[in-house]
Amino acid sequence: MQDRRIAMVTGAGTGVGRAAALALARDGWHVVAVGRRAQPLAGTVEECERLGGSGSAVPADVSDPASVAALFDRVRADRGRLDLLFNNAGTVAPAVPVDELDVEDWQRVVNVNLSGSFLCARQAFGMMKAQEPAGGRIINNGSVSAHTPRPNSAPYTATKHAITGLTKSLSLDGRPFGITCGQIDIGNARTDMTARMPEGVVQADGSVKPEATFDAADAGRAVAYMASLPAGTNVLTMTVMANGMPFVGRG
Repeated sequence: MQDRRIAMVTGAGTGVGRAAALALARDGWHVVAVGRRAQPLAGTVEECERLGGSGSAVPADVSDPASVAALFDRVRADRGRLDLLFNNAGTVAPAVPVDELDVEDWQRVVNVNLSGSFLCARQAFGMMKAQEPAGGRIINNGSVSAHTPRPNSAPYTATKHAITGLTKSLSLDGRPFGITCGQIDIGNARTDMTARMPEGVVQADGSVKPEATFDAADAGRAVAYMASLPAGTNVLTMTVMANGMPFVGRG
């Protein structure tokens, strides 16, 4: 019998994934930290344990069905159940006009952001249905790009819009089994991916302007809040963003 609830966080080595893993560890979860690189995952697990939680690092490629299947087989063997999946792993393509975008770059983003989320959710759904007691929670990282694009961002924006459809479908289909699914849409959390924002990024009108960012730890705490809710309560969508970013303004 597990003393701790079991959470899986993909893309847990850095950025929002690490922030979420640490927030969950503070709340007493055992965090299965997933990503492609073993060293950052080990750092996340070490920090989780320092905060009073526990963790295990499992390198995996979420875009590879066999790798994802092996990941869940290991969690099933080691932990016996899964209470939470945070589908966070993601990537971007070069910011170029759509007619100049390599098909390979499009496919890579789709494979990680959309297919990777589906593959992990598919495995988690099956595991949560079969375990005793049944049920669990899936949280998908949508991004504010699930609502509004940046210039030259077709692959990322298309996959994040698709994540919203995946979230709603999982939320609906999970009801008979006690499986809850929600989505967090994050805008300009301070990570390596947003490091360029304060120096200036292209806006919808073609100008280049600096954008505000916020501490990724706040996004991590938001994930932990969603995860803390009882099974009968769901945050279907939550937007956590830098208050000064232009998301709510006109382009």
